[in-house]
Amino acid sequence: MFIVLTLVGLGVLLIGGTLFVDGAVSSAKLLGIPELVIGLTVVAVGTSLPELATGVIATIKGESDISLGNVVGSNIFNVCLVLGLVAVIHPLAIDVRVMQLDMIVMLFFSLWVTSMAWRGKDLSRLEGISLLGAYVLYVVNLFFGWV
Repeated sequence: MFIVLTLVGLGVLLIGGTLFVDGAVSSAKLLGIPELVIGLTVVAVGTSLPELATGVIATIKGESDISLGNVVGSNIFNVCLVLGLVAVIHPLAIDVRVMQLDMIVMLFFSLWVTSMAWRGKDLSRLEGISLLGAYVLYVVNLFFGWV
């Protein structure tokens, strides 16, 4: 029974994620939002919703290691396997803006979270709020082009 419920849950997540991303991308294109911004925001959030749900549930159940492992593992999987496989299938052109801002922001966030994890303490609410606020500023910058 557990396996059946797990497979049904995964199927529902897959279908829901696909519908969310497709609808959001279509809406964003109608509004004239560039594809890079769509990928860095709408698609990223849509494909991360299952991880968010897993992280929240794991944290509520007191399994914070699963939550952190889920996030770190997902990022390693996306950067190495997904990006690597896509590039093997068809070479990718990397927009210069990605190298000038987005990769630097990703590196900064990675180092920031790493420094928090090395302390060996729980991530505080203030640190969570600061991470969330930094992400909101990053997304707002994508739309308004401050940097």
